[in-house]
Amino acid sequence: MIAVVQRVASAAVEVDGREVARIDRGLLALVGITTTDTEADARWLASKLSALRVFEDAAGKMNLALADLTADAAQPTPGLLLVPNFTLAGDAHKGRRPSFDGAMRPESAQPLFGHLVQMIRQAPGLSVQTGVFRAHMRVSLLNDGPVTLILDSRRGSVAP
Repeated sequence: MIAVVQRVASAAVEVDGREVARIDRGLLALVGITTTDTEADARWLASKLSALRVFEDAAGKMNLALADLTADAAQPTPGLLLVPNFTLAGDAHKGRRPSFDGAMRPESAQPLFGHLVQMIRQAPGLSVQTGVFRAHMRVSLLNDGPVTLILDSRRGSVAP
């Protein structure tokens, strides 16, 4: 699984002119699922996203994860917005039009994305929102930093 993760001051997803998800401060993760991904990859990504330390502590160092942030009057409740994005599995090395042969077929990818969402929702202290699978989405964000990372389960350990 591949995720492009951005620390955001806010992010939202709109489908057919209607807002379907919104978070204030937190993380936006665009998630791509490849043909070789399994539940072990989803577990790895869920663990990484829920514990990723990209928020500043009192000393200004990136030492805090989403669950470490607390909601108070001055700051909105932190959240995680997961957006399915098959184009992350695209290959643009040859030619000018990307090939999406590496992307998992939607009928298999959707349950795996659902599994990822379910696992992250089990983590304490996280507010999780999602985009809509197979929909044409308009994703808006206000990047905070900017802090942008690429997570790839093929480069990490996916042992069960």
